[in-house]
Amino acid sequence: MERRSVAAGAVLVIAAIAVLAPAAAAQAPPVTRSVDVADTVHGVRIHDPYRWLEDLDSEEVQQWADAQSARTEALLSQVPGHSDIYERLGELFEIPAIGQLWLRDGRLFFTRRDPENEQMVLYVRDNPDADPRILIDPDLLGDEIPVHLDWWHPSLDGRLLAYGTSVGGSELSTLRVLNTDTMEHLEDEISGTRAASIGWEPDGLGFYYTRFPLAGDVPDDELFYHRTIYHHTLGDDPSLDPKIFAYEDDMTAWPSLSLSRDGRFLLIYVYLGAARNDIYVKDLDRGGDFIPVVEGLDARSYGVVIGSHFYMLTTQDAPNGRIVRVDLDDPAAIDWTPVVPESEHAIQSFSDAGDMLMVLYMENAQSRLRVFSLEGRYVSDVSLPALSSVADWTADHTEDDVYFNVTSFLIPPTVFRYTVSTGAVSEVMTVEAPIDVTPYTAEQVWYESKDGTRISMFLVHRKDLTLDGTNPTLLSGYGGFAVPIRPGFARNRFLWLERGGVFAAPNLRGGNEYGEDWHRGGMLDMKQNSFDDFIAAAEWLASAGYADSDHLAVWGGSNGGLLVGAFITQRPELAAVAICDVPLLDMVRYHTFYGARIWTAEYGDPDNPDEFDYIYKYSPYHRVDETASYPAVFFTAGESDMRVHPSHAMKMTAKLQALASPDRPILLRLERNAGHGLAARMSRMQEQYADYYSFLFMSLGIEAD
Repeated sequence: MERRSVAAGAVLVIAAIAVLAPAAAAQAPPVTRSVDVADTVHGVRIHDPYRWLEDLDSEEVQQWADAQSARTEALLSQVPGHSDIYERLGELFEIPAIGQLWLRDGRLFFTRRDPENEQMVLYVRDNPDADPRILIDPDLLGDEIPVHLDWWHPSLDGRLLAYGTSVGGSELSTLRVLNTDTMEHLEDEISGTRAASIGWEPDGLGFYYTRFPLAGDVPDDELFYHRTIYHHTLGDDPSLDPKIFAYEDDMTAWPSLSLSRDGRFLLIYVYLGAARNDIYVKDLDRGGDFIPVVEGLDARSYGVVIGSHFYMLTTQDAPNGRIVRVDLDDPAAIDWTPVVPESEHAIQSFSDAGDMLMVLYMENAQSRLRVFSLEGRYVSDVSLPALSSVADWTADHTEDDVYFNVTSFLIPPTVFRYTVSTGAVSEVMTVEAPIDVTPYTAEQVWYESKDGTRISMFLVHRKDLTLDGTNPTLLSGYGGFAVPIRPGFARNRFLWLERGGVFAAPNLRGGNEYGEDWHRGGMLDMKQNSFDDFIAAAEWLASAGYADSDHLAVWGGSNGGLLVGAFITQRPELAAVAICDVPLLDMVRYHTFYGARIWTAEYGDPDNPDEFDYIYKYSPYHRVDETASYPAVFFTAGESDMRVHPSHAMKMTAKLQALASPDRPILLRLERNAGHGLAARMSRMQEQYADYYSFLFMSLGIEAD
């Protein structure tokens, strides 16, 4: 049954805005005072009238944010059909989800959320025939303020589990250790382990780990930097843990680690942005200092240890990636042995399994899993569904089985087992999704960006779509940090599809769908390419008859929020509505908050006059034009967000609301006890998405029932 109701042209859009107008008048935005604050940056005078909103400890700021959120809730709750949207989302969110996989000594660890769960629950299956059992249910760890499971690392035999939890979405994790056999916690507890990297020793008596400074260790403005590697022996006082490695040259560096299965080689990966890293190794049997394996190269590399050889995936002299072998008895040798050469398709990741290498490629932003011998001889492909991606996978050199989670736009997550010795593939876990997908289709199209570069884009919509320009279309993108956009199953999206909506996801430069050159084509002084690619996608959707500007919505979060902010300030006439989640928007000051200075390798450093020049040109907060007509915009921020400061969304909201006559509503919601949106409770997500879709339906004239 057709559930969309969109009149020809802009009639329904105008009607929807007219319906909301009285409510908007009754719920005018809070008065936001403007303060004459200005800085001169590299000779440029920059006014920042809403700088005072950066002070989240201010009672005035808190009251202002509460008033904004209350207005948003009041307006969206009045949208016709809001309750229908909420109820349908509740049904869709009951569809289970499968998350991370980890294989250890025959035990399969995995996260899964079922209808009775608010968050992902960590399970273990002790052997292929065993029933899964619960290890960590974060819903049981918090009450009014949610506790989230941020990360977890099982020991090599799977008997012990190091994991981190945080409160209210802050990601400021505390490490604990669980005995997975007895289900008892050890006394060990370590603070400051945000996004920890862990290397368990083979005997399970200790581990190497990363942590950040604690209050008082460094100046307050450096607490989110100086990530350092320590060693902990179970039962010892963590405050006495010896420091193993610190990268003193750059406090923004991000060291991570891996320990070879035999415990002999400790490898340190020092990431200096998303495009390059150094690698150092120490032979713990022989002692001595760390020796560089990769140092000073403009490339990204990582690998696995097999015996005394380091199999390494690197972009050095190979933007699409190649796998080489390094002799760890002589790790500084510059002659790497080729194993798997670079090809026309980018290597996403690889692992060892049995006596083979499993190599995951991206071919036109879709997954291809191939098997090679340790010498690099091609063996076979592992069959995957068309237009799909491997969301996560796990393998181990001592295991004959590889587990991988496959998903697509119309296929819910399904975990398969590939047996290396036989080549057999079997399904081991799936989810029930009571959705009829037969009316829909997913396809890939290509279009030209501003500079003539061909960009691929995924489209999902009804098969009987009429290309008359009046289809409500949601254009979503990211375009940064080498993060690829691939086919994936999103439960909430079916609410959109059921009402005749089109979903469009372009593979913008800045991601790595087409290798490292694709990533670098959308970073630093090339960042405008990401925005141009997104703008060109909107223009193509209009020219191809999918949606004109009255029927187009754009949506993005985090770096994707920057994308949306750039889109609406550079080409506001192309869309009717925008959702801008936890965004970066003030790019002149972004690096002054929390640990955001680590992103200067991706965006550039505003303190550098040459880099400031191109950053300032696109910074959305500074491109707002008082004479322009902007789309309706819904901004969100998380009060506990330790990645992107909430003031980005708050200041942009104030600036757009201050326009003489904004044609469409500008809304803000500051989420309490919420962070960067990575581990929200399902009931809260249902409420959030009900507001998102109510905003979209209202702005585009879609009937909710």
